[in-house]
Amino acid sequence: MPWKARSVVNERMVFVSRLQDGERMSELCREFGISRKTGYKLLERFTEHGPRGLYDQSRARHTVRHRVSAQLEERLVAMRHAHPTWGARKLHAWLRTHVPGLHLPAIGTISRVLKRQGLIEPRKRRTKQNVLPYGAKLRQTSKANELWCIDFKGQFRLGNGRLCYPLTVTDHYSRFLLGCEALESTQGKPAKEALKEAFREYGLPNAIRSDNGPPFASNSIAGLSELSVWWLKLDILPDRIQPGHPEQNGRHERMHLTLKQETTRPPGKNMLQQQERFDGFARLYNEERPHEAIGDRPPATAYVPSNRPLPKDEPEPTYPLHDVTKRINASGGISFGSPHHVYSIGRALVNEPVGLREVEDGRWLVTFAKLDLGYIDVRERQFEPMESFVLHP
Repeated sequence: MPWKARSVVNERMVFVSRLQDGERMSELCREFGISRKTGYKLLERFTEHGPRGLYDQSRARHTVRHRVSAQLEERLVAMRHAHPTWGARKLHAWLRTHVPGLHLPAIGTISRVLKRQGLIEPRKRRTKQNVLPYGAKLRQTSKANELWCIDFKGQFRLGNGRLCYPLTVTDHYSRFLLGCEALESTQGKPAKEALKEAFREYGLPNAIRSDNGPPFASNSIAGLSELSVWWLKLDILPDRIQPGHPEQNGRHERMHLTLKQETTRPPGKNMLQQQERFDGFARLYNEERPHEAIGDRPPATAYVPSNRPLPKDEPEPTYPLHDVTKRINASGGISFGSPHHVYSIGRALVNEPVGLREVEDGRWLVTFAKLDLGYIDVRERQFEPMESFVLHP
């Protein structure tokens, strides 16, 4: 006879009582419809706890998997205060790497601890926007230095009232922060000097992605600026996002958010103090802060310097496959043809050499470095810029 649902405890008491009266375990188990293992367990519980041992016992785990010790919770809170932009996942990854053997709760449990301590604010839900997917029609990467990303992280005022313009450079593949310089303006000359330092330390990338603003681009031909002309001379291809689509440089923009939170609230008193903050942030960001996109490892574990060093002298493009080489004059043009006529090319290329190659009778292709600029038609005496500019790899 199986246990009766209305009085399971009574049935268990009868079972144990008859055992104590001398009846055999196997025969009683068959009669009550239970296994011998269950029968012996009931006898053991009655022997140890008396009649109370026959009541249903809690099936809860003896150890709660998601329970966090007070000591660990204090450590998590301290780490969150030290790194306010690190969420539960990054805290979990850092502890797993730097404190081996520590029994860690699940990431969700750490998140609940932070919420309970008031260290995580609920995110506002964003409405879905119809935007171009990140990276659409843009260069993709499979290793370090195939593409760097560059931008200015909006100006802010220092403690002494002066404006600071942070210039940031990252490696697209590894997310390694190659440079963060506190500059006094967004002009091309200081940006070039800052980039030279990055090139000297890490070598040259194959391409650099930027937006369409100065000093990275201009309204000159092909959007070239003094800075991007210098890149082409170094055999670095400009890789510009579409106007109005900062999400196409989303990896870099996301780093900017963390940079702003950790280094400008509050800002430094002066430029030197602010640069010290940027340098400290770069060390932490590269060497310790886990990055989800590369398996919760810090970027330094995925980055290796380029094997293309910055040349000692600035190179000048040569055109062995072209018929003629001309140098752009101070007005941004070249004198060409017979009789000679001045064709306006672009002020960004002043003093730079361009190659000319006849592709049809009286029609000449004009190229700067790896960039075809357009065609000179000597019969019509006009220069026709390319409708779309394509860089040769």
